[in-house]
Amino acid sequence: MGLQAKPLQLNTADAGFEAAFAARLHWSADTDAAIEQRVADILADVQQRGDAAVLEYTQRFDSLQAVDVKALEITQAELQAALDSLPAVQREALQAAAARVRKYHEAQKKASGESWSYRDEDGTLLGQKVTPLDRVGIYVPGGKAAYPSSVLMNAIPAHVAGVQGIIMVVPTPNGVRNPLVLAAACVAGVSRAFTVGGAQAVAALAYGTATIPKVDKITGPGNAYVASAKKRVFGTVGIDMIAGPSEILVLADGTTPADWVAMDLFSQAEHDELAQSILLCPDAAYIAEVQAAIDRLLPEMPRREIIAKSLNDRGALILTRDMAEACAISNRIAPEHLEVSSRDPHRWEPLLRHAGAIFLGAFTSESLGDYCAGPNHVLPTSGTARFSSPLGVYDFQKRSSLIEVSEAGAQPLGHIAAELAYGEGLQAHARAAELRLNPVPPMRDPK
Repeated sequence: MGLQAKPLQLNTADAGFEAAFAARLHWSADTDAAIEQRVADILADVQQRGDAAVLEYTQRFDSLQAVDVKALEITQAELQAALDSLPAVQREALQAAAARVRKYHEAQKKASGESWSYRDEDGTLLGQKVTPLDRVGIYVPGGKAAYPSSVLMNAIPAHVAGVQGIIMVVPTPNGVRNPLVLAAACVAGVSRAFTVGGAQAVAALAYGTATIPKVDKITGPGNAYVASAKKRVFGTVGIDMIAGPSEILVLADGTTPADWVAMDLFSQAEHDELAQSILLCPDAAYIAEVQAAIDRLLPEMPRREIIAKSLNDRGALILTRDMAEACAISNRIAPEHLEVSSRDPHRWEPLLRHAGAIFLGAFTSESLGDYCAGPNHVLPTSGTARFSSPLGVYDFQKRSSLIEVSEAGAQPLGHIAAELAYGEGLQAHARAAELRLNPVPPMRDPK
């Protein structure tokens, strides 16, 4: 019969639904012990030997020969040349996508990323100072495929936030550089770029070497070695998240062409065999139409083997009692990508509390969000959308509290603080507050 993709079909009204549903959602994030140990060894080696270790691992894992790590840096002139070399249609598409991503993140910065302060009646100033990180590292995957969109989504919000040093690392096996990735780095404002990947790239960014500068935060996806390395260096530097397999959840009322929904399910299933694609719908006949579309469209897909395994092992077509129940189940899943494929998506959007990104209406395919809609495509996975957010300008900023207490304000605050400090047994804290109570000695003139 050939290759088939048969997502598990469930019905919320069935007695065994909860157990089957939980089993289908299960995914273990446990990292192979051998990978963990190898990553630990690489991090320690790069921390100790710096450039020499980075060069050695790059030669071993990427078959990339270079005299030193300086030779692995991609110059700004090379980034510009890559942009100039693109076919006009591709260059214009890249620049248009970058412009939309930048416009969205500029609006995000204005909405939530500005410093603010106010004064109490007694003249005390309280506020918050927002400042960008000094330097960040962005990891761009480059082993099995090239991801210029990842460059845009990581570098542009950092640039908008005001980060002065954006260091890109990208593996280039056998020295093959993807011009679209380099062009995206040029468009997005990357400061420096190195042809280094894997755990050694994460280590170099976290600890710094003679050539690769130490950063304050590392963002961007990668394989199991990269994820393990990011987890281990957290605390030395900040990280964005530990990402799991890609996910899409489609809430459908049966009004969208079934072929569209089937292809949207494919769009995540083609990432890898562990990706998860789920349809929630109250219309049994429509679910049958989607399955028929899957059967018809699968043979056309170049990555059909990956899609089939993903759908067979982790996919699901779930019949719900109604759309409200579908929304409630969606909140339990807290998916990375959530499509509301409905004639009236705004009716259901208020019921949706947990999702990395919500795509409203039949024309809003998840793939548009991946490349050019504007919002960031680096999203929380594995249910972490319950407590975390998409990558954004705020990830590249930090906040400092501003406190300026006036002499008048120090009087009531001093009594409050002293009372609480004595209660905690911290006499110096109490005395520091009491020394500022009236009468106070005159301030000394600066020398």
